[in-house]
Amino acid sequence: MFGDLTRIGANFHAMEAWSNLKKVNGGIGQIQSRLSTGKRINSAEDDTSGYALSKHLESRVRGLSQALDNVGTAKNVLNIGEGGYQAQMSILQTVKEKLTQASDGSYSDAQRGAIGDQIESLLTEYDDIANDTKFNDNAIFSSATTMTFHVGEGNGDTLAVDFSSSKRNSVGETQGINIDSIVKTVTDSYSVTVAAGGTYDLTVNGNWADGDVVAVSDSAGAAYAATMSNDGATPPTDTGTLTFAAADTYTVAHTYTDSATAATGWDQLTQAEA
Repeated sequence: MFGDLTRIGANFHAMEAWSNLKKVNGGIGQIQSRLSTGKRINSAEDDTSGYALSKHLESRVRGLSQALDNVGTAKNVLNIGEGGYQAQMSILQTVKEKLTQASDGSYSDAQRGAIGDQIESLLTEYDDIANDTKFNDNAIFSSATTMTFHVGEGNGDTLAVDFSSSKRNSVGETQGINIDSIVKTVTDSYSVTVAAGGTYDLTVNGNWADGDVVAVSDSAGAAYAATMSNDGATPPTDTGTLTFAAADTYTVAHTYTDSATAATGWDQLTQAEA
């Protein structure tokens, strides 16, 4: 029995056929693997150096793919931050408009107070935007923040973005808006009929301020250059004198600033004593 096995195991032609069959089967398996994966190299057995290179390239591709995802995340963070900043800029523009509105002399103190309440509400909303602008539950600019994004495959491939604090106490507004301190622009107008050489006194309520404007126009609406004199102080104080060279009906307008703490303006325009 053992002799028969020995004779079969020593059958050179049968062993050669078996070896060739294994090679054929291995080749078929490799071809089937390539057909199923679409890759020429599927294991180190196919090409050792090529396989190592492919794994290295695969690692780089996966790293760059993740870096690309990180770039997308950074873009989303910046878009959210930009949206928050734009909303705050819109509020600041509205605040500026309200302050300009409050400076108009036609509004009463009660109306100016209502405008001040609106401004305070806007500034509260401004802070709310700073507190509520978040990404992944992280506030972006309620305080100074630096976010670092990994945007490449290497350790040093990073992008650092600094977000400055954008709360009202960080941008210069610390004590609220005092609406009473806002300067109003007021114009007092008088109409007077004078003979040639007529002289009129201007009595001023308090001191004149720099930037006060006295405009004189004749009955046709044309600007008229009347002679203005004062007590020599800069700015002039208390009284001034207008002298008209030609007889006509003139409109005299005094444009000045007014606030709760420093009021200027005319009390009267009267003809000077001869």
